[in-house]
Amino acid sequence: MVHTLTKTNSVANHFLAQLRNASLQKDAGKFRNNLRKIGQVLAYEISKTFVFEDAPTTTPLGVKQTKGIAKPPVLATILRAGVPLHEGMQDYFEDSETAFISAYRSQKNTEDTYDIATEYISSPPLEGRTLIIIDTMLATGSSVVEVYQALKEKGGKPSEIHIASAVASADGLTYVKKHFPTNTQYWMGDVDAELTANGYIVPGLGDAGDLAYGKKQR
Repeated sequence: MVHTLTKTNSVANHFLAQLRNASLQKDAGKFRNNLRKIGQVLAYEISKTFVFEDAPTTTPLGVKQTKGIAKPPVLATILRAGVPLHEGMQDYFEDSETAFISAYRSQKNTEDTYDIATEYISSPPLEGRTLIIIDTMLATGSSVVEVYQALKEKGGKPSEIHIASAVASADGLTYVKKHFPTNTQYWMGDVDAELTANGYIVPGLGDAGDLAYGKKQR
């Protein structure tokens, strides 16, 4: 199931509009902060699918029966562009553990996607847990697929998977769905129709990593 924030009028539309705005992108701090806000909204929406358990909470004037998340998720963040989105989600999932993984395109392959190189993986146990894979821009989908396979080898097989992105391409989503379990849920800020031959989302928002942290050496 694909959940897209822009299909409903909310403040998320405002954050995404600012993320895409080429003039506002000159302010890296504002760009990171808007990504963080999108992460918070996505976390709130994803939380609606979780199992909650009852627990008594003592207030200054009595006891109230409340609900809390039964098992916090594991947040898996693709470096480096995924960090602001991850920080927003961690604001809400404060008890979550985190997996960090580096992934970058190495070369185009015969499937018209890209071979992905992963050089660093740090992951808590994933067996039987809820996993949220965070990738700010889901373009071709190759990175998310490769990261999932690497995480399974490192930490085990999760029981529940969510993929969270600020902007995705329609083609990327189609590709990812072919490689993930059928019960995977996809949480997108927005979905754009065009993907260029070089794997860039159009209109997209540009290189999220560069906009957030500065241009890298090629």
